[in-house]
Amino acid sequence: MRSGAIVLAVIEDSELSQIQALMSRYSDHPVDFADATKREALSTIFTVDHADFDTYRIEGRRRFRVLPASRP
Repeated sequence: MRSGAIVLAVIEDSELSQIQALMSRYSDHPVDFADATKREALSTIFTVDHADFDTYRIEGRRRFRVLPASRP
């Protein structure tokens, strides 16, 4: 964190309606609040939550690159 490699961002009130819309869109697959906060233009995610990020699409089309890579 001190090096700036990891940055924690603030979620503004103005973003909440977009977050709620995304959570509603994926209502059949529980979306964590943090997962729905997609304002950053990220395509690579570091998580152990592969099931969720393997489901989500960037701009409805592209898959996220999820690290560490899941085992076959």
